[in-house]
Amino acid sequence: MNPVIPFDGERAQSLKTVGHVSYLLHLIVAVGAVLPGAQASIALLIVAFVIDLAKRSDAAGTWQESHFGWRIRTVVWAAVLYLVTAPLWLLFFVPGWIAWGVISIWFLYRIVRGWMSLNADRPMPA
Repeated sequence: MNPVIPFDGERAQSLKTVGHVSYLLHLIVAVGAVLPGAQASIALLIVAFVIDLAKRSDAAGTWQESHFGWRIRTVVWAAVLYLVTAPLWLLFFVPGWIAWGVISIWFLYRIVRGWMSLNADRPMPA
């Protein structure tokens, strides 16, 4: 386990603000994926992903580092799962719809769970 490096309150608040913005962007995309007709732009997800990649090193050694990793892993896994299940749409409509629905709900769950932990100043599990 990495030792937690203490850091000033201003830096901690700045990282927490970045986390809130990132979780909000992820949440907009996640809700759009779950609700039919409410499709949000994939650009929001890319912006959030780039922010997380760029700011992750600033949080190194802090409890907030786990949130950056959590969001990055969530996006990467969701992308892989969507790509792997994409052929189901071409072969059979219903299995593709079910698979993507399950992935979208999982994505929404991860974002809500992470944001709740960030609000409570708790790290995410590895």
